[in-house]
Amino acid sequence: MAWAAESLASVAGARLLPAGMVDLTALGDAILRGERAALARAITLAESRRADHRDQAQALLSRLLPHTGKAIRVGITGVPGVGKSTTIDALGSYLTGQGHKVAVLAVDPSSTRSGGSILGDKTRMAQLAVDPHAYIRPSPSSGTLGGVAAKTRETMLLCEAAGFDVILVETVGVGQSETAVADLTDFFLVLMLPNAGDELQGIKKGIIELADMLAVNKADGDGATAARAAAAQYKAALHILAPTSPLWSTPVVTISGLTGAGLDALWAKIEEHRARFEAKGLIAEKRRRQDVKWIWAMVQDRLQAKLRHDPALKARTPKLEAAVAAGEMAPTAAADEIARALGL
Repeated sequence: MAWAAESLASVAGARLLPAGMVDLTALGDAILRGERAALARAITLAESRRADHRDQAQALLSRLLPHTGKAIRVGITGVPGVGKSTTIDALGSYLTGQGHKVAVLAVDPSSTRSGGSILGDKTRMAQLAVDPHAYIRPSPSSGTLGGVAAKTRETMLLCEAAGFDVILVETVGVGQSETAVADLTDFFLVLMLPNAGDELQGIKKGIIELADMLAVNKADGDGATAARAAAAQYKAALHILAPTSPLWSTPVVTISGLTGAGLDALWAKIEEHRARFEAKGLIAEKRRRQDVKWIWAMVQDRLQAKLRHDPALKARTPKLEAAVAAGEMAPTAAADEIARALGL
């Protein structure tokens, strides 16, 4: 879209001040009016590595914070080939049809290495890409995974301030990305394939333990019978795991991202979970714990940034690594030297 290429100064009312500062009052007001150009500019500001941009973003977030927190935050993961994009496109379209405003965000650990990400690419979600009540944003492309997740949290808050009442946070991948997304959201949905036997062998137990719901996708056409059989096997397997909460037994549903079948029942379960947990104050409690984790994710990201960008450290750390690898220096001694250089 045309607004995607606009500069920060071009947002209506968000004039650039003489010192190079953005008019945060005007930008914040535009976000509260739901102006997409303003939202995009604010997210760009929040994702910037520049210290002055970071300061402005924090000031803006502080102003907008009272207008956040009302959305349902749902994390979605699944193995490659499970049909996440198709499902998110269909679910998001179903929700906008129900009167919701939907933001789709992404946490992609590969983006921290490649400097870019295909996640959030609008071509993967054809219906939502042209839906006036939906917004798609790719993963931040720099920093540690914790830092990427923290930036995604800031984006989530900005989207909530702009009036989006459903936030879908997508992850692919490996390592800790699923845990990072679970720590961003109220509800964690794991999409599964219908080939239950193979899937049960390959899925990580830890991911299942995080799940608030399993959804067996591709329950359409010839796959419908296999999906029902897989769902039965998953239900049996879940009996050996402790539930995520005494209030909730992890349900297993069958859906089709292709046809939309089962998405209404899936969403009903998510709303049931929210109602139960809100009634006990557990959504607010979980978010408070997540906010504390956010602090340390940002601290870690800034320490990593200093390691990457400080000229003296950039010159010294390869030598320390080489000395440790050659057995000429103890890892603890190298770590101590780096810590001293960081002022720790």
